[in-house]
Amino acid sequence: MTAQLNPRGDVAVLVPAAGAGVRLGPGRPKALRLLAGEPLLVHAVRRLAAAPSVHTIVVAAPVADVEAVRDLLAPVAPVSVVPGGAHRQASVAAALAAVPAGPEIVLVHDAARALTPAELIESVAAAVRAGADAVIPVLPVVDTVKEVDSEERVLGTVDRSALRAVQTPQGFRRAVLAAAHAGAGDPLTDDAGLVEKQGVPVRCVPGSEYALKITRPFDLTLAEHLLAADGVASDSSVARTLF
Repeated sequence: MTAQLNPRGDVAVLVPAAGAGVRLGPGRPKALRLLAGEPLLVHAVRRLAAAPSVHTIVVAAPVADVEAVRDLLAPVAPVSVVPGGAHRQASVAAALAAVPAGPEIVLVHDAARALTPAELIESVAAAVRAGADAVIPVLPVVDTVKEVDSEERVLGTVDRSALRAVQTPQGFRRAVLAAAHAGAGDPLTDDAGLVEKQGVPVRCVPGSEYALKITRPFDLTLAEHLLAADGVASDSSVARTLF
């Protein structure tokens, strides 16, 4: 049986968390790397659970760690854990298949965006609830962007006014996301890309600086400073016992 968080909620959240995270260096899969004493996945699930609209959370974990992840998350929130796939798209599909009947709004969220505030989760869900088929949170691109060739020679400067950096959670009507995965070809980096290929319009909503993606060692350092500035304490006893 899939765990339920808020019986009055109308949102299911899928968390693909089976990736290796090679850019963070050698060690545990990315979602299980420690941030201020707790795995990134714990931080992410805690914030998802704080969003009133969330009814169900399904985590796609590394195959070898499914039971350990269930034990890890049990004290945090009611969460269902399924084996992930060989790549992100397969993990999302596995998590989607485990969502029970009921929620018709589905969000897909990266465990690496461990500090995403509940307010952003609610904002994305609200946009789908208001009628959008697909919604992504975005931030303006602030750096100058250059197009280069295979030898790193500059071909030109890209107009950044029309560019946006995309975050998660990405939100979808359940039927739209299911159809996109059913018709998926080569793996893409995000689910919005899948629905775009189906010709479905994707709406943007303002993102959050706190929803940064923890990809490199520097990102972990930045996230720790953000946590410290917010005065968030961590209890790492469970994390250290399991991992």
